[in-house]
Amino acid sequence: MEEISAKRNNPILVTGMHRSGTTWVGKMIAANKQFAYISEPLNVLHRPGVFQHNIQYWYTYINQKNEAAYLPAFKDTISFRYHVLSELQALHFPKDFFRMIRDWSSFTKGRLQNKRALIKDPFAIFSSQWFAERLNCQVVIVVRHPAAVINSMKRLGWNFNFQDLLTQRELLEDWLSPYQEEIYQVSKHKSDIILQGSLLWKIIYGTVAQYQKFNLGFHIYRHEDLSRNPLESYHALYHDLDLRFTRNVKDVIREYSDSKNPKNLSSNKTHSVRLNSSANIKNWKDSLETSEITQIRKLTKEIARQYYSNEDW
Repeated sequence: MEEISAKRNNPILVTGMHRSGTTWVGKMIAANKQFAYISEPLNVLHRPGVFQHNIQYWYTYINQKNEAAYLPAFKDTISFRYHVLSELQALHFPKDFFRMIRDWSSFTKGRLQNKRALIKDPFAIFSSQWFAERLNCQVVIVVRHPAAVINSMKRLGWNFNFQDLLTQRELLEDWLSPYQEEIYQVSKHKSDIILQGSLLWKIIYGTVAQYQKFNLGFHIYRHEDLSRNPLESYHALYHDLDLRFTRNVKDVIREYSDSKNPKNLSSNKTHSVRLNSSANIKNWKDSLETSEITQIRKLTKEIARQYYSNEDW
């Protein structure tokens, strides 16, 4: 009973790979009103009011050796201490001001109403163990089909600079040493999103497979399962997290996965979560070239077969 009681007060981290659906999953968990939603403190472009520490690399790796630089800032964030002066100094556009009001209000309500922090951050994936051990987070990891992730990256024109991984020596030593030579080779192809996305997917979910071997107690869910049967799958996730699956939660999940919603996101709404979830599962089949799908399958098969069968292609 003590473990369950403690769990009910812990923060939750929702992570995965960018474009894997972490925003949707985070919002659906935050439909439980005991949470205040915090978006991507480890994003290089994060707001200083939300997280008062500079982030230099995409997919920053936090561990016991370097935690002194991050732990105080994260303790402030999950305690909903909003840094108004830092945010004011970073305002450049009117939208920044309105975002500040939104975040400040959310943090104030979270603190006054004694809410739990829900951190949605795909860029925390390599730091998941640290979040669990040092911040007592329950960790939810979203896995999404490699072709779906890469299709989204291609549609948005999002390249990835592998120097952000190569520069982090401890990340290479602790998790990415099997991929180091591949990373060096792919880093030379600065405009090939298919190649970049395939390797990054393989690296991230290969690391997740290692988490599973170490039995770290993370909750790993496929985006496709959540999309195909939202109510049933989210009910299972809520049960795993020891959360109440209320009528309001069900209504929110129905609203944001309804068949009347758009099948695709527009390019100017990259973080919208209101979609026809079942129709969205295999949009990549209509968008990617056959040769691109074949290439993605070949490049990711070593890891992808641990999550997806032949029928999923």
